[in-house]
Amino acid sequence: MIRGIRGAITVEGMEKEEVLSATERLLREMAAKNAIQPTQIVSVLISATADLNSCFPAAALRKIEGWAYVPVMCMREIEVPGAIEKCIRIMLTAETELGQHEVVHVYLEKAVSLRPDLQNK
Repeated sequence: MIRGIRGAITVEGMEKEEVLSATERLLREMAAKNAIQPTQIVSVLISATADLNSCFPAAALRKIEGWAYVPVMCMREIEVPGAIEKCIRIMLTAETELGQHEVVHVYLEKAVSLRPDLQNK
């Protein structure tokens, strides 16, 4: 079965290393909480708010051992008035035996406000 796993994280600054570090942290946590190995990953879509323009957050994926062949694409998040700032969002699709209700979506830092309904899983 193919499942989508969502995640988001915010950063305080806009520096390249902070963006890459936060993205890597989020990817690792999403994979760990769902027992996903790189060979199970179909693709990863990463979006970032317009205020994060120091690098492509998708580059963080290449820092993770075993993830070199995982297809990844980076894009800009649409600008909505009042939306959370300095936010990186991820949609990871993977082959898994987890049921839809068993998937653990990961929201870190200020991004926990995006889906408070998923925080008690």
